[in-house]
Amino acid sequence: MDDPIASYTQPQQPLVNNKIPKKNVESADVRSVKHGENDLLQAQIVDQVLAAKMTLINDAIDEIGLTPHQWKLFCLNGFGYAVDSLILLLQSIISGQAILEFQPSYHTGLTIAVYVGMLVGALFWGLSADVIGRRFAFNVSLFISSIFTIVAGASPNWVVLGLFICLSAFGAGGNLVLDTAVFLEYLPSQDQWLITLMAAWWGIGQLIAGLFAWAFLPNYSCSTAATCTYDNNKGWRYVWYTSGAFVFVLSVLRITVIRLQETPKFLVTSGRNEQAVRVLQDIAHKYNRHCSLTVEMLEAAGLLQQPEQGAKKPRFSLTALETHFRGLFVTRTMALSTTLVWFSWLLIGLAYPLYNVFLPTYLTSRGAQFGVNSPYITWRNYALANFSCIWGPVVAGYMCRSRWFWGRRGTMIIGALVTMVFFFAYTQVRTESQNIGFTCTVNFCLNIYYGTLYAYTPEIFPSAHRGTGNGVAIGLNRIMGIVSAVVGEAANTNTPVPIYICAALYAVMALVSAVLPFEPYGRRSA
Repeated sequence: MDDPIASYTQPQQPLVNNKIPKKNVESADVRSVKHGENDLLQAQIVDQVLAAKMTLINDAIDEIGLTPHQWKLFCLNGFGYAVDSLILLLQSIISGQAILEFQPSYHTGLTIAVYVGMLVGALFWGLSADVIGRRFAFNVSLFISSIFTIVAGASPNWVVLGLFICLSAFGAGGNLVLDTAVFLEYLPSQDQWLITLMAAWWGIGQLIAGLFAWAFLPNYSCSTAATCTYDNNKGWRYVWYTSGAFVFVLSVLRITVIRLQETPKFLVTSGRNEQAVRVLQDIAHKYNRHCSLTVEMLEAAGLLQQPEQGAKKPRFSLTALETHFRGLFVTRTMALSTTLVWFSWLLIGLAYPLYNVFLPTYLTSRGAQFGVNSPYITWRNYALANFSCIWGPVVAGYMCRSRWFWGRRGTMIIGALVTMVFFFAYTQVRTESQNIGFTCTVNFCLNIYYGTLYAYTPEIFPSAHRGTGNGVAIGLNRIMGIVSAVVGEAANTNTPVPIYICAALYAVMALVSAVLPFEPYGRRSA
């Protein structure tokens, strides 16, 4: 069969608004990579027709370039990052005061609840994204989360609180799966590093959680279980109410600032060529950019082997899910890559909660040792530590686009090793200043690795199966969060032992990063 793209290397250039586009067409053509030669998974292709269509889509996105549309997605998708970290941390922030009021028998029950919700949400939204599309989850997930976050503040007992936290986490749990995928599938290839930078929103969510705690818990909390009542312990409830209102505002912005269409790559894998072209042409028209892609060019590439939208096939079935799972293991290299990435998420899923979810307990114990008894100072330090999380992905964004740091894999290696060093050094902390300094430094360094892993994961999965790959990765991460909660209940988290464990896990993460088979630097996502 002849190359379906060959006859379209010099397409007729359409006009935008009946005039020549302001965008320099030659510069767009320079950025465009012909025939998919620079596509990351070019050597792993099984369906040549789909590969040809994806190359045309990638060329069109590169031709349009970076527009305000992508910057809007950077913020709106970043909201999902922020809400995920916000919900994850809220339960650990308020659990101490809720325990005083409800006096439960299992103190880490809220941690288990939030991770179960995150797990089910990641799998549900992720696996469904490759079948029914990305748009639905983008529009409704934050709204679901906001409702249950508000309701959680009115919980009458420990069990009901855990239930609403679980439901809130279910809504937020799919955001890390889809936000990166949606953003990536609209990005020009030379700007894919922005996915790493977008992880800064994770730190923003943590900072907001810390600021809410700082604002309410010192002034509206009881001090002992014997004197704790509903009336004198409303601080943790105010944290939930305020956070839920905040998430609700973000959910409204998602559907008012931009009316998200299905991504062109999802539409192509679904056999909807006309819609894919229309989405890209609309963006080009709105921002006066050039887009030479036509329906005829996509149709000339041929018919897909397994179109997702058959007339007689259900949209969601076990067969469809099996297809997407098999698509992640079509070659030995792909199978190795998928396995190592999922293993990385398992490792960070254990290391991150051991350090961060139980950080309030650790800070309290160290604060008492340092003579810091004020809740105000404790939560001020917590806010400072979370503020440090923002800047790790910012630095990682610079590193992963530079040859000097060996791209994404090199950035993850450096981030993991530096984090390991500071984790070991943390055991020598003896003063309050050292404590807060090392806490901020560790949060900064570990987010260099974490932010890059967030970006690397969707980049190395093929678009047709990206939601499934992301969903399983995040799901494995959540499973280890549940394990960490059980460990936290049985182990003494006031000792430096969790720090040693986390340090060792980051050393393993660095090793795994070094043997990953794909490097997205300078390459286009599939």
